[in-house]
Amino acid sequence: MTVISLTTDFGNLNGFVGTMKGVIWGIAPDAQIADISHEIPPQDVRQGAIALWRAVPFFPSGSVHIAVIDPGVGTERRAIGARFGSQFFIAPDNGLLTPLLEDAEAAGESIQLVCLDQPQFWLKNVSHTFHGRDIFAPCGAHLAAGVPLSELGTPISEIVRTPLPKPIRTPQGYQAHILLADVFGNITTDLPAAWVKNAPNVTFTVRGYTLHGLVPSYGHAKPGELVALEDSEGYIEIAQVNGSAQEALSAQIDDIVEVHLNG
Repeated sequence: MTVISLTTDFGNLNGFVGTMKGVIWGIAPDAQIADISHEIPPQDVRQGAIALWRAVPFFPSGSVHIAVIDPGVGTERRAIGARFGSQFFIAPDNGLLTPLLEDAEAAGESIQLVCLDQPQFWLKNVSHTFHGRDIFAPCGAHLAAGVPLSELGTPISEIVRTPLPKPIRTPQGYQAHILLADVFGNITTDLPAAWVKNAPNVTFTVRGYTLHGLVPSYGHAKPGELVALEDSEGYIEIAQVNGSAQEALSAQIDDIVEVHLNG
């Protein structure tokens, strides 16, 4: 039984996700479908990429991941299939797979890329606005049902990359960036905690507010206090205990976090 994951910005109100599942089960009735998220903000390719990057490593070998955050639907943007190591992907070619591709390259994993240009694996009638139903879901289902990736499309050598920001080394430490905020208002940065967690006097300055040192978890500070800590992926997070750091700091995506290693 193959696992198929779905990641979209469709929400759960209008039946679009259920429609994709119906298409998948019509082709691969034994597939087990897992929802990574359908609450990605509309057209937010970056947040979709991060959600995939967080979840995919915990899926079993051979899983098929269908991701549809697709502001370019109906244009000349390509539909692509990919294999990074033992994980398979079906997505628009808009940078959605960038963090996973970069990790696969860094790990020396085998990589296979195709353009999904074989209409026999699509639905018969393809709309201009719902390729999740008409192209991505059926291609992912055929892949899960045993069709080789190489038969779904023409080999390609590169896909669109939209790299995430990276910390910049400074004389004082690092200039990091806010990548996103979760539903609790916790702020995720691009700074690996391993780079700073052994510094005895590290500080983090966000929108004029300075936090001193790291705490092990949220419960090690008082309610309302702003803290820095290592998140579950090993990156520096800014949080407000029992509150929203995003609201407290009026923080925005791509805001700078100044990191000083000596206070």
